Amino acid sequence: MSDTDVRARSQHLIKQLNTLWRVGESEPTPPPSLPKRLLDLIRTRLLRRQETFNSVMVQYINEYVRPLELAIDDVRRFQEALAARERRMEALIESIRTEHAEIRTSLGVLQQATHNLGSVVSGFPGPLNLGTSEGGSRANEPSNAPSSSVETLSHKYVGFEDAFRGSSEDIQRRLRDYIPIFTGASDVLDIGCGRGEFLALLREGGVTARGIDLNDAMVAVCREKGFEATKADALSYLRGVPPGSLGGLFAAQVVEHLEPAYLTRLLEAAFEALRPGAPIVLETINPACWFAFFESYIRDITHVRPLHPDTLKFLLIASGFQQIEIRYRAPYPEHEKLQPIPKSEVLGDSVETLNGNIEKLNSLLFTYLDYAAIARRS
Repeated sequence: MSDTDVRARSQHLIKQLNTLWRVGESEPTPPPSLPKRLLDLIRTRLLRRQETFNSVMVQYINEYVRPLELAIDDVRRFQEALAARERRMEALIESIRTEHAEIRTSLGVLQQATHNLGSVVSGFPGPLNLGTSEGGSRANEPSNAPSSSVETLSHKYVGFEDAFRGSSEDIQRRLRDYIPIFTGASDVLDIGCGRGEFLALLREGGVTARGIDLNDAMVAVCREKGFEATKADALSYLRGVPPGSLGGLFAAQVVEHLEPAYLTRLLEAAFEALRPGAPIVLETINPACWFAFFESYIRDITHVRPLHPDTLKFLLIASGFQQIEIRYRAPYPEHEKLQPIPKSEVLGDSVETLNGNIEKLNSLLFTYLDYAAIARRS
């Protein structure tokens, strides 16, 4: 029953009380007989207390209950106004949260750009020469350095990592599972070391390691943390180390940034650089999960090509690696998947068909967001 129905019912009952509180009152009738008059006299005396009680009750309701109903209506209107105000406040707070997140991202990019500028200025003993050499590239620029567009993006990409990949603590928590693979190893190379999350975990585990990255800002962050980090192209670096000199190789969220031809050459060079039995771990986004592809892969403008688990496994085998394992990670939350429909007499056998289709959709849309291809050098 709604509040309106309750109020209408209450007013109807009060009206009845005000009408029917007198006991024995009836429409005028012809003069009764003597026995009837005696009976009415006795009844009136006996029921006088009841009528007095009824009168007091009706008076109480009229004086106190009706004002109470009006007060309740006022309270209800106040609650509705308060709820509306709370909704407006929640919308305002959400707007402030959004603006705060945008300001944090902008501030992070600005801080990293300032840091990069300070590093560049400190490296020049004399006035800065921002011109280019006759060949068109900047003076003193290595031949394998990234293009100007990538360098312009470098400090912004650090801010992108902070905003979308998560904090260093979050990434370390996700990468910690890989540490047992490198137990007892030494001279491990972290390709695309980023902010040094995995280098820190390896150091905690007593594993000597170093990192390389093309992003100046990332390398600077690692060095500030005390890690051995170098700005280098991965393929050139692997071709430059002695054969069999590396005790392990790790690359998280890197291979999706590489062209296919470059990736195949990189795997061949990694095979030559690793010692026999050394592990290689390549973690990437799982494009077989449609949510991961549309939510994570296409968000990053530096991604080049997605790699299906079967594709990366084949490339590792073709490059000579053995004991290949595809380890799926970051499962999509079960409670957020499409939920099956309960059995229903109305739908009948259609429920089973619908639930089968829901299961198929979940297997395509919402599975594991990442996977790692793990192998060992033969």
